[in-house]
Amino acid sequence: MKTFTRYLLVTKPGIIMGNFISVAGGFFLAAQGSVDITLLLATLMGLSLVVASGCAINNCIDRDIDSRMQRTCKRVTVTGELSAQAALAHGVLLGIAGFAMLAYFTNPVAVFFAAFGFVIYVGVYSLWMKRNSVYGTLVGSLSGAVPPVVGYCAVNGSFDTGAAILLLMFCLWQMPHSYAIAIFRFADYEAAGIPVLPVAQGISKAKLHIVLYILAFALVTVLLTATGYAGYGFLSVACATSLWWLGMALRGWKMDVNDIRWARQVFAFSIVTITALSVAMALDCQAPAVLS
Repeated sequence: MKTFTRYLLVTKPGIIMGNFISVAGGFFLAAQGSVDITLLLATLMGLSLVVASGCAINNCIDRDIDSRMQRTCKRVTVTGELSAQAALAHGVLLGIAGFAMLAYFTNPVAVFFAAFGFVIYVGVYSLWMKRNSVYGTLVGSLSGAVPPVVGYCAVNGSFDTGAAILLLMFCLWQMPHSYAIAIFRFADYEAAGIPVLPVAQGISKAKLHIVLYILAFALVTVLLTATGYAGYGFLSVACATSLWWLGMALRGWKMDVNDIRWARQVFAFSIVTITALSVAMALDCQAPAVLS
């Protein structure tokens, strides 16, 4: 059991679960109520394996900086409970299984975006941008936005307006979500020498970016209804959660605000927001009108 736990933990189950929900949201949005259960399960399992693979390999790459961060210093690749070689082999096998499943059950477009997200996360973000650039979070947001697009494209086999809106929406969501983490984990990122925006350019600038990105996110979510992909139920949820999140972000400018507590609240509500939107777009989807 201990061996199983070590191999499970290196895949970051929390991240897998979050992506699981967004994949399902994108899938149901495209399916418009006509769900192929086999395709759904294969897409969920295949992409979950790919995400698990990326996380395991990321843990191998980040061993040195993880050891300097309180949040990550007990990861199994840092403590030695799981060797880097074992974690890497585990990640590679998971990736092969995940991509094989997606290739067999879905289509080339879905596989392409899964591969795109994997390469961005493991290759561009983990190996280079995270350690060397304040723009690492922006680059990493591309990989975080891929899961719902894979779910969507698994159904219709094309990257259309709906898929583009999902990609942009989830990219924009990632930014305030990640900056909030970087604020309440400021000491960790500073100790590890990771140039996230709050560390590199200050918490005040990060607060401004959080507000601006939430504003942009709120506007983009409306596009799913404006273009006919989702109904007014989705629009109601999108407006309610986005405006509440924005109000919460604006409270960060109060003179007596506790930055750490505020950032934790912004982070926590980001999870509520994206989960609510994923569920809403799954339940209130429709075919966009075709202009003649």
